[in-house]
Amino acid sequence: MANTMLPSAPVANDGSPDPQEELSPNLQKTPFPNPSSASHDPPPVILTSEQETKYNSVLNTVSSWTTIANTSAANSTTSPITDAERMWLTRECLLRYLRASKWSVADAIRRLLETLTWRREWGLIEHTADYISIENETGKQLILGYDIDARPCLYLNPSKQNTEKGPRQLQHLVFMLERTIDLMGPGQETLALLINFQQMSSGQSPSIAQGRQTMNILQNHYPERLGRACVINIPWFFWVFYKTISPFIDPTTKQKLKFNEPISLHVPSEQLLKTHGGDVEFLYEHEEYWPSLVQLAGERKKKLEERWVKGGKRVGESEVYLKGGDEKSIDESKTATLDEVTEKIQELQTTEKGIQQPVET
Repeated sequence: MANTMLPSAPVANDGSPDPQEELSPNLQKTPFPNPSSASHDPPPVILTSEQETKYNSVLNTVSSWTTIANTSAANSTTSPITDAERMWLTRECLLRYLRASKWSVADAIRRLLETLTWRREWGLIEHTADYISIENETGKQLILGYDIDARPCLYLNPSKQNTEKGPRQLQHLVFMLERTIDLMGPGQETLALLINFQQMSSGQSPSIAQGRQTMNILQNHYPERLGRACVINIPWFFWVFYKTISPFIDPTTKQKLKFNEPISLHVPSEQLLKTHGGDVEFLYEHEEYWPSLVQLAGERKKKLEERWVKGGKRVGESEVYLKGGDEKSIDESKTATLDEVTEKIQELQTTEKGIQQPVET
């Protein structure tokens, strides 16, 4: 019998399945809620005694904050720090800023305060899913799957650009960064950025000003959040752009950039898009993906908020605890330690009584 070649699935110009043709019933259309079994969780971070001392210095300072500037202007008004802002000041958050500040306590405190003001000035609360929705109608950004180190993956597909250059494009990126953080599991602090320049034209590239602003936001207000960035199908004009903004990129960040490496080396195939070298057949339908992403991230954030309240609304709370991991809250840890001390005292008292009792003859 002659070999019969099966026709390949019809694809659109951007490499995704053509929605006008018959599609496989197994198409992925929504985010993966958890990493695959091929991913492994990051090891816990162990601090030196000196680092722990510096952390406690930062914690003592930020715990005393009662008001925050509303803008970065020198004569800005202030208003009381909110519960959401206090909740953001987790143990891991303070440590990220310390690491990014080369363990300078003063610099970490200054940068934390600047970010709290930036988050107000930027308008994170005002940039709702409904407001941002139009920016993602073509699926130019996707949160889908986890890499081999259990980092959530944020895909950037510049060829699917659907809006004119303006503030909302960058607001869209920040919105997606926040949702990616929502989907991080216990003990995970970083994300994987997957950028595919396939079929991108020079007119779709961001301006130099946008590039510099993006680097400023990522490095100053999301420090230590990038685990790796894989960039593929790089056009010639990207290198012109990269050369221009490269001086503004932190050396540590540069080390995390992977240019034209197979992404399958970094992301399990069962959670990697077929267009990026994996096995996942994906169809972006905004009406299905967007509400699903918003709901999943919202549910995770609600549970985190509930745990923070249950733990006593503490500044410096553990993100592992807040994300549902196996660590206790600060208050629970203190109670457990007190119970252990009490138990030890009781044991010692019992032992002493036994020694003091006279021996019968």
